[in-house]
Amino acid sequence: MKYKPDITNPFHKASFYENQRGIRDMFEDFEDDSIFTAEQVLENRGRVAIFIDGSNLFYAALQLGIEIDYTKLLYRLTGGSRLLRAFFYTGVDRSNEKQQGFLLWMRRNGYRVIAKDLVQLPDGSKKANLDVEIAVDLMALVGAYDTAVIVSGDGDLAYAADSVSYRGARIEVVSLRSMTSDSLINVADRYIDLDQIKEDIQKAPKANMSYGGFSSVGMLDQHKQR
Repeated sequence: MKYKPDITNPFHKASFYENQRGIRDMFEDFEDDSIFTAEQVLENRGRVAIFIDGSNLFYAALQLGIEIDYTKLLYRLTGGSRLLRAFFYTGVDRSNEKQQGFLLWMRRNGYRVIAKDLVQLPDGSKKANLDVEIAVDLMALVGAYDTAVIVSGDGDLAYAADSVSYRGARIEVVSLRSMTSDSLINVADRYIDLDQIKEDIQKAPKANMSYGGFSSVGMLDQHKQR
């Protein structure tokens, strides 16, 4: 929201109006100009750690109508910087062989998978909340990374992200804007809308999806159960 000073008060002198107009123009210029270029942002990222909320990303992909290519995703999120580790957090159904195959593929292709068994709720739905695990890892690894890339829109992560930033780390949030809490965006140094990078991370349409796509791992069934 732009700052627009009141310049209509009849009790103020002409010189006051001129000063107010100057302040208004300054704020408009500030909003239109980026302090750093994209290249400068990448140069300042240092060592990167990536924290992916698997369920949140899956639902965002559904909204965008795309399949995620996890090789492309890792390349895009790293952006040429040094990667410390890429964490992928997800609820699992141990009896789902396709999902187990997908998670094995992830482990062998650059991701550290943190899995948590789905818990059946009284209404029959199943859920696994990994906010605590993401927050703990964010805090525990402070000092080992320079930039934390959080792929989630969950506002419950805002406090941990803010705490990490006060300890010297940069925070980047990557998520779908319509699913992202303002509280999380407000503590980020950089926000990227998934809709703006979907061409870089989507999987080419195929009749039979490989492990790179969520549809082959039982994630849709898990989502429906929630």
